[in-house]
Amino acid sequence: MSIKFTVFLAVLFFSIYTANAQNLKSLIKQSAIQTNSVINQIPQSSQLSNSDIVNGLKEALTLGAQKSGSKLSAVDGFFKDAALKILLPPEAQKISDMVSKIPGGNKLVDDAILSMNRAAEDAAKSAAPIFIDAIKNISINDAIGILKGNDTAATHYLKSNTINPLTIAFKPTIEQSLAKVNATQYWNSLMSAYNKFPFNKKINPDLSAYVTEKTISGVFTQIAVEEQKIRKDPAAQVTNTLKKVFGK
Repeated sequence: MSIKFTVFLAVLFFSIYTANAQNLKSLIKQSAIQTNSVINQIPQSSQLSNSDIVNGLKEALTLGAQKSGSKLSAVDGFFKDAALKILLPPEAQKISDMVSKIPGGNKLVDDAILSMNRAAEDAAKSAAPIFIDAIKNISINDAIGILKGNDTAATHYLKSNTINPLTIAFKPTIEQSLAKVNATQYWNSLMSAYNKFPFNKKINPDLSAYVTEKTISGVFTQIAVEEQKIRKDPAAQVTNTLKKVFGK
């Protein structure tokens, strides 16, 4: 075997070895990347205890209720929020249409609407403790399912499981607020004006029940907004528990 051929084989084998080593390094690097990707895709809840998850969800809802109460209890918290503004009940639309035709009728309608929203804003100051009490007393057996659910799953769970006791607990607060802002007086004036029309069937929808329903609905809507922030925005995860449960 000639020296030239021997050198050729040596260079050839070295080239093949180097290429294989580089390929091996590439494969190892690619495998490591894929492994990390798989690890990152493992739901964080699998690394949390049920207690962690329950506490995190309750803390998120409590914070949401507190922030919702603060936002909605501000002046125009309901009235100037297009999504939450309380309008006349559907069955009262006929009242609005007819009363608006008489002198001063539009003001009666406007005063009634404004006063309902002012009552809701006033009642929202007392909403947080009532909601928080409900949050603390619920038992979340399917905590992991809620955590893995959509971005308002905890709010939906709370609403579906506490809406009736919350309504009972909140209605007296609404009734006090309606009286405080003279909503009842404005409402009665509107009903009186309508009932003076001949041939009208006299009606008087339950104002407190309606405003209670709309106020609670508004608070839940705002709690859902806060839940979405906590789930998605690290800046909203203001406690260690929230960071542990919802942090990415």
